[in-house]
Amino acid sequence: MGSGASKNKTRNIYIRANGKTQRLKFTRSCSPTELKDLVSVACGVTKWKSVQLSSDDGSLVAISWDVPENDESAPYVATVIAEDSVVSENDRLAGILTQVSDHFVRAFNITELRKEIRDHLSELKKRVETVEGLKAVEIEKCKKEINQLREMMYARKKYNSEQYIYNEPDKVNISRSKIPLYTKYTLSQETIDYLKKPTFDIWQWEPNEMLSLLEHMYHELDIVRDLNINPITLRRWLLCVQENYRNNPFHNFRHCFCVTQMMYGMIYACQLDKHLTKAELATLLTSAVCHDLDHPGYNNAYQINAKTELAIRYNDISPLENHHCAVCFKILNKPECNVFANTSESVYREIRKGIISLILATDMAKHGEITEQFRSTVNDFDVNNEKHRTCVCKQIQNYTIDVLKMILIKCCDISNEVRPMEISDPWADCLLEEFFQQGDREKSEGLPVAPFMDREKVTKSSTQIGFIKYVLIPLFELFSEVFPNVRELLVIPLMDALERYEKLKQIEEVDANKANNEKNEEESSEKLRAEKDKDKINDSRRASACLGKLEKSLIVFHAFINAKKARLGA
Repeated sequence: MGSGASKNKTRNIYIRANGKTQRLKFTRSCSPTELKDLVSVACGVTKWKSVQLSSDDGSLVAISWDVPENDESAPYVATVIAEDSVVSENDRLAGILTQVSDHFVRAFNITELRKEIRDHLSELKKRVETVEGLKAVEIEKCKKEINQLREMMYARKKYNSEQYIYNEPDKVNISRSKIPLYTKYTLSQETIDYLKKPTFDIWQWEPNEMLSLLEHMYHELDIVRDLNINPITLRRWLLCVQENYRNNPFHNFRHCFCVTQMMYGMIYACQLDKHLTKAELATLLTSAVCHDLDHPGYNNAYQINAKTELAIRYNDISPLENHHCAVCFKILNKPECNVFANTSESVYREIRKGIISLILATDMAKHGEITEQFRSTVNDFDVNNEKHRTCVCKQIQNYTIDVLKMILIKCCDISNEVRPMEISDPWADCLLEEFFQQGDREKSEGLPVAPFMDREKVTKSSTQIGFIKYVLIPLFELFSEVFPNVRELLVIPLMDALERYEKLKQIEEVDANKANNEKNEEESSEKLRAEKDKDKINDSRRASACLGKLEKSLIVFHAFINAKKARLGA
């Protein structure tokens, strides 16, 4: 699991250097550079020397966390590679620059020094590139300046961001305290490949790890490079986004990550990275990240029926989705969080328009309208056709790449059942819990309660069967008509999930019938007991009545006898 325990897992390898076999012990938090330094120490050389590892068959072994473990009987052979002093000094300077860069990342942002440090680093990089022509004095001068920069960085206090305070509707203030740093994890190739698959287990990862994975997506798709995004700004933006998701049972930051990961996987599964521009890819990914920002845990129906400030502000038209968009651009409007600050005005307008369009498309009230647009020309669609990238006729709303992107984010937003059961099942429980919380609140406030939100009327299987059968399968089958290769990845798992819930429903019905039968039997038994008790009471009453009559008869008889005796005596 992606937890603190996994980061502290210890690995051991054995290496042979200078005629001696030594054991090296390290954890996952150990970077490749630190591991190379450890090997250098074991070889008895400085960390500026190049060292390589090889196995018994002479194959070179990469020095990283993923290096296969071995035993003492088959150690890796460590070899020191000779190099001239100039190259060594070159690597030395490059290493120092890397350390300085790491300190910059840790410091995260120092607004007052940004320009000065950037200029210094640019000059130093040029010097490193031409280091072969530098004299020893110049090299020492470079190192001295780097040390001065490092001391300046340590002397500065850590970046203290301003308080992000959003005066949200319903008088809920979300205070954004000082943005913390999060550790950037080195991802293994296995994780990088797994991240692109719909089967990715989102429950394994801690919040900081999810942030690193989101950051990786922007780098892997070359969005950071092509849109000239400042990596530090990207990290700060992701942190601020995370802070703006509430701790709801379902609509929380993990749901945001889940939807974004599915979007990332579908981009690769459909090869959209080869057909869409980087601005379009950035729009898709950013829309997924921001699509439920500051979700209060109560849907649009509640907002409208309760006449909340959100509903009033947006005139009952997609109040939540409009709010998510507004919070998204409030964050992006902060210079220190604007990941698109270095794009041209036209590209920024394109991205903003796309994000608004996609987030608004997640309103299920628009589901039928969007799917009909998609279906209208699905048979003629060609992702390579430029004519399909823009709307030819606004009145007819011919199928375009924009509608494809709407369908894409809709699929990702409700894609939990595409995943394996052990991943999707907890999500269904979380969603039902959030629904039931809303249903309870609506009952207490005297508002209409949707049947699927009433905990007294809903079962998990009945809710999921209807949603999968009438919403998910038709939507994903429609999408697979454009991308047939994803049918096995997306549609078949949904059919399996439907079959599973139908079997669960049968079991639930059997259990329910059994419980009803037991209840009916108990009620019948209770009724029979009550009737018997009633008969006993009636019999007792009749017996009492007979005794009463008999007593009266005896009294009359005694009176008659006494009168008879009196007459005879006379």
